[in-house]
Parts: sequence; C-alpha cells; structure tokens
Amino acid sequence: MRKDAYDIVTERIIEHLNQGVVPWQKGWIGGGRPCNLVTGKPYRGINVFVLGLSGYSSRYWLTFNQARKKGGSIGKGEKGTPVVFWKWLEKEVKDPETGKKTTDRIPLLRCYTVFNLEQTRGIKEPELADKPQISPIDAAQKIIRNMPRRPAMVPGRPAYDAGADIVSLPAFERFTCAEEFYSTAFHELAHSTGHGSRLGRKEVVEAAFFGDPDYSKEELVAEMAAAFLCNEAGIAPQTLANNAAYIQHWLKAFNDDRKMLVCAAAAAQKAADFILNIRYEE
Repeated sequence: MRKDAYDIVTERIIEHLNQGVVPWQKGWIGGGRPCNLVTGKPYRGINVFVLGLSGYSSRYWLTFNQARKKGGSIGKGEKGTPVVFWKWLEKEVKDPETGKKTTDRIPLLRCYTVFNLEQTRGIKEPELADKPQISPIDAAQKIIRNMPRRPAMVPGRPAYDAGADIVSLPAFERFTCAEEFYSTAFHELAHSTGHGSRLGRKEVVEAAFFGDPDYSKEELVAEMAAAFLCNEAGIAPQTLANNAAYIQHWLKAFNDDRKMLVCAAAAAQKAADFILNIRYEE
C-alpha cells in the first residue's frame, strides 16, 4: 500500500521519538526557524519539527532542482528529508435543488523532498542576521582546551564518530545559551573517552547500537560525565533535560541489570577524570 503524506511525516516523528529524540526540544537554534534558501519562506507546522529532527546546524533547506539552479549539487549518498504542503484543488459542485454550479476549494496534503544546505556542495550559507549574544565560559573552555589526546572537533550535528575519532558540534553561536553548548560538548567528548586510544570502553570500541543495553549504558555514562564536568565548570547541566526521552530506555536497562547504574557512574567518573587530566590510583 502506498503511504500518504500523513503516514510519511508521522512515521518519521515516531521513529525519532523511539530513538530518544524529542523533536520539539533542541539546544541549538540554527539561526532561526528552518526556511527555504531560495524563496526565503520559513517552514510551518509539522515541517518545523520534521526538519528539526535532522540535527543539521544550518536553517536553510532547498530541493534538488533549487540546488542545481543555484549552481551547486547534492552531496553523493545524501538522503533528503520529506516535508509537506497543502495543495488546493478546485472542484465544481452542482446544487441539486437549483442546479446552480459553484466552485469549492479542497485541501490536499502533498509531500516533497528537501536537502539541508550542509548536504550540498558549491552553495554558500547566507550570513546570520541576528546572532544570539552568548559569551564563552572560561572555566568550561579551559576543560575542553586542556583535555589530553582530545579528538578533532569539527562543525556539524552533535555526534561522536568513533571510527574517525571526531566530535562534531554546531557552532557556538547557534546554541540558545552557553550552558547548552558546553553540556553538549562535554557529552560528546565523554563518548570519545571510550575510544581504544583512551579508556577503551567496550560500548564504544564495539560500537553499540540503539536498542542494545550497551547503548543505553554508554548514553548514561556520557550524560553523567557531562554533569560531572558541568559541575567542575560551575554551570548547570542542560543535556539531561533535553534528552529526557532516554530515561525510559535507562529504566528498562536498570531493571534488566541492577548493577548498571553504579557501574555507569563509575565509568562516567573515569571519563570525566580523563578529560580533566586527573589520575587516581585504584
């Protein structure tokens, strides 16, 4: 059976909710509401959430044809994101009593595909008109700067790529507040401590996937380590609130393994100590 536009967007939202991603909670702003690069029109309704799920730091989106007309292209292997719009159809209606004909406009939901500017090649992003005024926090900056054997840090959606040993983050000015940036940075750097060249946590070295107990444990380790580091920097951790959906996965994991919470906290402390370059005898 062919899926309609409602099915496509609903399944996409459910898919991300099941992955612990809350589409209406996001710590970076991407320069404002998602909008079309060519028309300048902001996306509305469900499209705001659908595009927000992507994790891209750019607010700009465009179709395949729009990218080509701009003199650019879509990167090889990039997958588009479905968005919907209302198309109005005109239908002639005849009054059964008078025989008079009138025209009704009937809304029909349609779906098409767009790509984020970060998925394109050869197209520059416009300058942000209104950049949020947030300032770096010296203590948090120092923690990141002084991390021993720190992985490369590049622009992009928040993630740690264990294979390439790279942490990606949206630009600092795209976050709603400095605490959001540092909490997110600490979370991803905590993941990186599990790399084989550092602490060698099994969950990172063996690449645990969503749904695995090891995945839930590694997420908990990263969250706890980020909280430890935020405390060290004297700021309030932000990522736990934004990733509250993970709690349901953690609760199941805790029920399956009563030792998990204590073990995760110990692993998180080791991760934080590594980032802080603290060594304790065990």
